[in-house]
Amino acid sequence: MGFGKGFGKTILFGEHFVVYGLLGIPCALGSATTAKVERTSKPGYELVDERPATPGYKETKQGEYTALISRILEFMQVKAGLRITLGGDLVCASGVGASAACAAALARAINDEYKTGWNNEQINKAAFEGETAGSGTPSGIDNTAAVYGGLLLFRKNLQGGENSIEVMKIKKPVEIVLGNTGKTSLTKEVVEDVRKLKAEKPDEINAVFEEYSRLAEDAKKAFQNFDLQKVGALMTRNHGLLQKINVSCKELDELVETSLKAGAFGAKLTGTGRGGLMIALTPGKELQEKVAKAIEAKGFETTKTMIG
Repeated sequence: MGFGKGFGKTILFGEHFVVYGLLGIPCALGSATTAKVERTSKPGYELVDERPATPGYKETKQGEYTALISRILEFMQVKAGLRITLGGDLVCASGVGASAACAAALARAINDEYKTGWNNEQINKAAFEGETAGSGTPSGIDNTAAVYGGLLLFRKNLQGGENSIEVMKIKKPVEIVLGNTGKTSLTKEVVEDVRKLKAEKPDEINAVFEEYSRLAEDAKKAFQNFDLQKVGALMTRNHGLLQKINVSCKELDELVETSLKAGAFGAKLTGTGRGGLMIALTPGKELQEKVAKAIEAKGFETTKTMIG
């Protein structure tokens, strides 16, 4: 029996923009998905999915996960039948990198079971293969955070070579609040819609991308200086840019507004968008609790955790 784990993630800066080679800043969460694999005499695989999830998430994403798992088994040249059991404490929702966490956990479990001796880089490649099969044209940011953990600087290599990955240290962990819209979106569809929008309105949308590029570099410096007020302000600006490329929704906008009114340093959608999660920067337990209660008072579920 083999066992593996993949971290959930939040994207602090860079959703959708990283697909086009711009700087992204993802951060792993403390919560993770686990995978257990056992060889069976039956061909193919049997999936037992015991992960906690937003209602409707597993049904909406069923096709993505079928493609993801099948591709990882093919990439890692697994010929025998397998029973795959997914678990862990990461609550699956759009925005926490649930599919990437699953891909990383499964690749690690297969590596453990078959004693292939793959390192993190090879596990990451397997997880990316799974993400590509499930989500279309992912940037690689989700699977990288799922495999490596920590706070990362990520840039996709558009020429097809190795992506740039750098671990970034900050002074101390910082409290955040995740607000859940309760809605699930399909990553492949949203990524494709952004591509079409960019092709249809190149001048307008390229200007948004250029503004994001400058913003991301400012965010990197703000983290290095541990200027959390600046980080928060840039997060809120990032949300505005994501609105301009049509990947937000009224629930996400309401969560951002509620968080800011409650005193969050900044807030934005995180992940695919059009549902899923919002992240609010709330340094200190007191502010974290205040923002979480404000969100919950609006009828949304929250998760209180930390980055860094």
